[in-house]
Amino acid sequence: MFAQPSVAVLNHLLLQNNWALRRLARFAGKTARFDIAPFSFAYTIFPDGTLCSANPESNADAVCVIAPGLLPRLALHDELAHADIQSAGDAALLAEIFFLSRNLRWDAAEDLSRVTGDIAAERIVQAVQSKQQQLGASAVNLAHAAAEYWTEERPLLAKPQQINAFMQQVDTLRDDMARLEQRIKILSPNPSDTSGSEE
Repeated sequence: MFAQPSVAVLNHLLLQNNWALRRLARFAGKTARFDIAPFSFAYTIFPDGTLCSANPESNADAVCVIAPGLLPRLALHDELAHADIQSAGDAALLAEIFFLSRNLRWDAAEDLSRVTGDIAAERIVQAVQSKQQQLGASAVNLAHAAAEYWTEERPLLAKPQQINAFMQQVDTLRDDMARLEQRIKILSPNPSDTSGSEE
């Protein structure tokens, strides 16, 4: 159902990054399958480096199993997300797929310019990028402010040094209690001695 649109999007992205077409052309005729539950997508590489849909049931030269939760991280080029992808098959093709997933970039300004014109497209893209940076910075600042509020103003969260000090106090109290118990045992009269003296 989603195979044709996804091929169109991928080919558009590859054409925007034509250096990638030359790299993929080396694997002409090979098929890669991507399993993203509950969907499966398979693509065969043409001699010019573009892709066409393949039958997901057909034998694939390389297979990548991607948990749906990894998709946002991959979209944000999170390097650690690649380590969580399960892969099998042609090692060279898999290496190329991972390289492209890290380095392909969508030229949003080029696509927007067809609708709005070059200058407006550039301004829109710059505004969106600026907003993304502001949102990212705001999220970090908010996290710092919340942490400071809950540890300083309304101390629901304890600082590590406070936890360590508390643990030391607990240890000291435990040791003091053990010593006190020993003293009580020493000072307490032995019941057997008392009964013997009464006879």
